Amino acid sequence: MEREYIRSLEIKHYPVAGVDEVGRGCLFGEVVAAAVILPIDRLAELEQLGVTDSKKLSPKRRDHLDRIIREVAIACEIGTATVAEIDEMNILSASLLAMERAIAQLQPQPHHCLIDGNQLLRFNLIAPIPQTTVIKGDSLSLSIAAASIVAKVWRDRRMVELAEIYTGYDIATNKGYGTAKHREAIAKLGYSNLHRQTFKLKDIAMSVKT
Repeated sequence: MEREYIRSLEIKHYPVAGVDEVGRGCLFGEVVAAAVILPIDRLAELEQLGVTDSKKLSPKRRDHLDRIIREVAIACEIGTATVAEIDEMNILSASLLAMERAIAQLQPQPHHCLIDGNQLLRFNLIAPIPQTTVIKGDSLSLSIAAASIVAKVWRDRRMVELAEIYTGYDIATNKGYGTAKHREAIAKLGYSNLHRQTFKLKDIAMSVKT
């Protein structure tokens, strides 16, 4: 899909919610989604300010843009799926659930949803809303990009908080992803109750140099 076509959807079906998740590939912690409705008369301004895929931004820049997005947005909500839900239903289903939970909280409810990726939401919690999946949506849609920033900033802050409780795993730095230091800590300390059991690494101790 072209950027111009996505922008036309954001305008034609207003209000439109951009929806994205973060933490899908982590070993530790919940998966987090954000749903954001932006005012169409501020889209160009937000684009000029540098709202884009959160992975392309420094932590400081993400924090700055997160504040602006929350100030400008018509609605902005977070949805999560717990580690227990991830283990019970699989990470894809849990990610879609987190997205739907974020959308369900939006006031007003959107007329259309732009979903990052290629998986349609199942809408088990609320009445179905017309939706369009957008591969690499956080680079093509300003609304999805805003959601990616909000979700990333929220989850990173949550990981820093949890790092004070779950010490030894370097969570404040790795944010739950499987870095070498994180894997070494798992081999030494074992899995905590916030590590995803379905993500257990096979013979992890065998892969860590002692």
